[in-house]
Amino acid sequence: MAKIKSIQIDGENIVYFNSAIYLFHANSGCTLQLDIIVSEITIKKYTDRESHIIEVELENGSLVTSFMTVNILPGRIPHLNFVSEVEDADEYSELPAVHENDLNFPDIEQGITLEEIRKVEMPYEKVALKLTLPIDQAEWLQQKTKKELNAIFKELLEGRMK
Repeated sequence: MAKIKSIQIDGENIVYFNSAIYLFHANSGCTLQLDIIVSEITIKKYTDRESHIIEVELENGSLVTSFMTVNILPGRIPHLNFVSEVEDADEYSELPAVHENDLNFPDIEQGITLEEIRKVEMPYEKVALKLTLPIDQAEWLQQKTKKELNAIFKELLEGRMK
């Protein structure tokens, strides 16, 4: 596999955990494909549009630039797949080729866990709770700011999760 040094999406460097770039040969034609393991935050950021300008710098110094469509691959690990049709496969001779009959696709998820990814970039979700509480507890909660409530529930949940 070609070793990737850096990846830019729409001119912005991204944090990725593993990657593979290759040519995929099928009966229907040839495509340039970039598979990358990223954080859940990156998934949300780059799936708002169907296509992006991708720049991949390889460790050998060469640069692969292409206008590519994005797909989210299912699985437990956040995984983006960028694809672009290729007219002349010889332009990408430094990249490995995979054929549709091959059973050895690049497995970039191996050895990476969601927990490791979240240590680098933890996504945050808004949660709305509807509780039925005694009036004194409800009044006490209503006096707290959003920041105070976030801290209270975070501390409570961390203790309960352990």
